[in-house]
Amino acid sequence: MNRSATRIVTEFVLLGFPGHWKTQIFLFSLFLVVYALALLGNGAITCAVRWDPRLHSPMYFLLGNFAFLEIWYVSSTVPNMLVNILSKTKAISFSGCFLQFHFFFSLGTAECLFLAVTVDLAICHPLHYPTIMTRKLCGMLVSLCWLIGFLGYPIPIFFISQLPFCGPNIIDHFLCDMDPLMALSCTPAPITEFIFYTQSSFVLFFTITYILIYTLLFRAVFQAPSAAGQRKDFSICGSLAVVSFFYGTVMVMYVSPTFGISTLMQKILTLVYSIMIPFLNPLIYSLRNKDMKLALRNVLFGMRISQNSQAKDVSYFQVPMKNKVEMCKFFQWSFVLILSS
Repeated sequence: MNRSATRIVTEFVLLGFPGHWKTQIFLFSLFLVVYALALLGNGAITCAVRWDPRLHSPMYFLLGNFAFLEIWYVSSTVPNMLVNILSKTKAISFSGCFLQFHFFFSLGTAECLFLAVTVDLAICHPLHYPTIMTRKLCGMLVSLCWLIGFLGYPIPIFFISQLPFCGPNIIDHFLCDMDPLMALSCTPAPITEFIFYTQSSFVLFFTITYILIYTLLFRAVFQAPSAAGQRKDFSICGSLAVVSFFYGTVMVMYVSPTFGISTLMQKILTLVYSIMIPFLNPLIYSLRNKDMKLALRNVLFGMRISQNSQAKDVSYFQVPMKNKVEMCKFFQWSFVLILSS
């Protein structure tokens, strides 16, 4: 049979989150606010790193690229989702669907690599980061994250796009994902599917193992009797919490079987790692940094605040040190439990 003759599907229908009109308006407003805040936070960090001379160092160069990645990652899904919420047809073209598919997975892979490097930075910075992270090494790490992310998926996605799609064309999701597209194909492609999932699993397990090694190596830090030593390492807590949510939800969707998970739960899990994580990452990795706060004030408000006039930083958790230690331990063990499940 002629393959071009069997591909009669010219567009797909993304159902998104069906419901009454008031529900659609509420979801549209909620996602629009989260998207705007994610753009504002990551965009401000990118501009601050670019324009403020105090942030022209390898560490902030890495954080700036990470924030720039988050802008594109969240923009690969949310604008189309917002349009579909208000649309009556909820249609996306065939080429537009696979273009979104490509960018979503490429940027998601780069996100995994950037998270591994950034968590390494957050853990090692108090100890020996300044001596090992040169501009050349930082540039190589950033380039590898971008290149591996965008060079890994074009060939598998191209072969998936060449499969015959003869109908139906309804995708019960808010984005073009692997499982819904393979379910709509008229011809099974086990080899292409195996290569795609093997590649995704390799990236996930490689970065998870890398992060997990650092988590276990620095386990003794959480039990340090010195209060000063405990305060130095509280930046790890937020990093591990966000990484736990990101990798936990991604592994449920792309490593473990999803046939026992309801469609609504799959959509919620996808929302976590595709929208909520890019919204939270600026708060975790950058906005608690003193130099970054000064630079952001200069960028957003045009104020030139000297270092001497800056008020003493207040810890992001206004709770006693004992409670902070318990919270840190909770995030650490939740991270380990997610990875071992």
